[in-house]
Amino acid sequence: MIIKTAEFIKSSTSEKQCPTGTLPEFAFIGRSNVGKSSLINFLSGKKNLAKTSSTPGKTRLINHFIINDAWYIVDLPGYGYSRASKKEKEKIDKIIHGYISKRKQMYCLFVLIDCRHNPQRIDLQFIYWLGKNQVPFVIVFTKTDKLNRQELKNNVKIYTGELKKEWEEVPEYFFTSVKNRAGREEILEYIDKWGDKSMRV
Repeated sequence: MIIKTAEFIKSSTSEKQCPTGTLPEFAFIGRSNVGKSSLINFLSGKKNLAKTSSTPGKTRLINHFIINDAWYIVDLPGYGYSRASKKEKEKIDKIIHGYISKRKQMYCLFVLIDCRHNPQRIDLQFIYWLGKNQVPFVIVFTKTDKLNRQELKNNVKIYTGELKKEWEEVPEYFFTSVKNRAGREEILEYIDKWGDKSMRV
């Protein structure tokens, strides 16, 4: 897939405020500081499309970016930000679950996981919730440039082993590195395979 245009459309505080229409949406989510905004910029080919920050947990809204005037990348708030208050966490959870549960235009959710860490309870709980609610999703291991090949292989083996305790089949997953420019074509090809002709260029 060739990305010709990528543009910010709007920020929303709930799924009710999201753009109208039926264009396909592919949403991205993960724990704070997982590299979500950087990955969105990398996929879109626009360096400053999504706002990146050195401060974790900056995204508090549902951000829509239209791609090729045919489909959306959706930047969801990050979960698990430890410095957020209980009230803030509850508000963010409501935004996230509201969008995922009620937004019919969402074709697939990309769950970002920092490949450097062992399986985190909050990630596993979120993934299990997606499975229980039959939400279509894939996993994206980010920051793969931070590990050598064997370290990455070992960490992913640990992660998939943990998932196999609850899943008959491990969800599909991708490897990405913004620094090494890895994984972009694979993800865009996966999106393209959803088969919506209006998305093709």
